Amino acid sequence: MAELFVKQSEPYAQARPDYPKELFEFIATKTPFHDLAWDVGTGTGQAAHSLAEIYKNVIGTDTSLKQLQFTTSRPNIRYEQTPPVMSTTEVNEKVAPESSVDLVTVAQALHWLDLPNFYEQVRFVLKKPNGVVAAWCYTLPRVNDSVDQVLDRFYAESHPYWDSARKLVENEYRDIDFPFEPVDGTNETGPFQFVSEKLMNLEEFLTYLKSWSAYQTAKDKGVELLVDRVVEDFKGAWESDEGGSYGKKVVKYPVFLRIGKVKNV
Repeated sequence: MAELFVKQSEPYAQARPDYPKELFEFIATKTPFHDLAWDVGTGTGQAAHSLAEIYKNVIGTDTSLKQLQFTTSRPNIRYEQTPPVMSTTEVNEKVAPESSVDLVTVAQALHWLDLPNFYEQVRFVLKKPNGVVAAWCYTLPRVNDSVDQVLDRFYAESHPYWDSARKLVENEYRDIDFPFEPVDGTNETGPFQFVSEKLMNLEEFLTYLKSWSAYQTAKDKGVELLVDRVVEDFKGAWESDEGGSYGKKVVKYPVFLRIGKVKNV
């Protein structure tokens, strides 16, 4: 799956939403210490940058070197390309030593991971008993009734080109394996809901659609999902609201968080 995002690294960096400040503030209240965070599947570094405002040091890892090339540097972030599957020895060498990490995060990527292997890594690096793992996804964005109707049709047409793992996102990570204990102050591991907002014009919104893995899969098979008819539908829906075809609109991405801590061993 990493190859799909390699081919669209630039639109991904341009169009994907940042995550809400409230999300990171909530997560930070659940980690007693803020020394080291590991952001897995960091992509172009959106989550890593927000974490770096709270945690002293952040490690952002991704299997895609092309994605990492679109990150922006920050003194307390270290980016590292890693293989899709790592042994604990490799984690120790490339990421962090055993029981040294306060927080592991995965933004919009948990459904792509080899979960048994990844959770072994998580248990290895997290501090015991207070180390926290937090993973979140966002579902189809909402704009307004007119745009949403066109988007829902477009999403339905794109279904044949999504990987089966997309179903986990559609279900808001409710069905994803997440074998951790509730963090302090909660009686479950979620999902807890947040909202990410991004101000976009039509061109930027279409660039976001082109960053979908399904769009790239279709393109690789010789299918253009954003044909003129579809683009015109989006343009008409966008113009039907205040601001015209080039006006900026608030695009809202529902975010769903699973959060837990490792057992006291």
